[in-house]
Amino acid sequence: MTVFEQKAAVVRNDSLAPNTFLMELECPAVASTAKPGQFVMLRVSEGIDPLLRRPFSICNTRNGRNLLLLYRVVGKGTRIMAETRAGSRFSVLGPLGKGFTPPEKGEDCFLVGGGMGIAPLVLLADSLQGSRISFFAGYGTAAEIVSLERLGVRDVDTSVATDDGSQGFPGVVTDLLASALMREGEKVVYGCGPAAMLKRVATLCAEHRTACQVSLETVMACGLGACRGCTLPAAPHTGKGTCHACEDGPVFLSSAIDWENL
Repeated sequence: MTVFEQKAAVVRNDSLAPNTFLMELECPAVASTAKPGQFVMLRVSEGIDPLLRRPFSICNTRNGRNLLLLYRVVGKGTRIMAETRAGSRFSVLGPLGKGFTPPEKGEDCFLVGGGMGIAPLVLLADSLQGSRISFFAGYGTAAEIVSLERLGVRDVDTSVATDDGSQGFPGVVTDLLASALMREGEKVVYGCGPAAMLKRVATLCAEHRTACQVSLETVMACGLGACRGCTLPAAPHTGKGTCHACEDGPVFLSSAIDWENL
């Protein structure tokens, strides 16, 4: 895998929901080689505060030259990003990590995203030409909903769930998946979101004997496997003890993770 470091110019930085933004970066070296499920490490400051790069899933690409990064303001680094104007430049390192494995021919694809977990599933949806796709997106409330069309998702069956019932299906997004798994036919599930959501996804898929791949969100310092900071508990049957999100993932078979100890 070839990794590039490139100074990328901000093309646009749009607000999509409260504290939620979509940044487009001109970064052809990374955009032209990125695969669904991979990520980049972004340096948001030339100084030492904040010192470390931030990991972001590659949400989508545009024209083989530009990267789209979906993010929510949660700390100093993302606050700096939110205040950034077009023409500014960030150092981008990527594409990094192991992405999603495409489905077998004829398999229905269920994409399940919780909150910002929709991000890596967008490029995946874009890549699954010829497959029947159902995209389930879950949020806490209607104000948090991000339009999948704004992210580039087209011609995909989409459903939205909100925990408070303010829009779409009233309840958690995994209830939508539970209903979908009752359908006949071969299926594969792809998920990304909070650990509790993914644990439920993994449990449902195991019950229905359905293949499942999950992208795990975790804190990373380097993204290259050097710092060993993104350690995850591996399922006992793997014999590994632990695995690392940046090096072994961020996409894993759901059966490879020890969900009880995550």
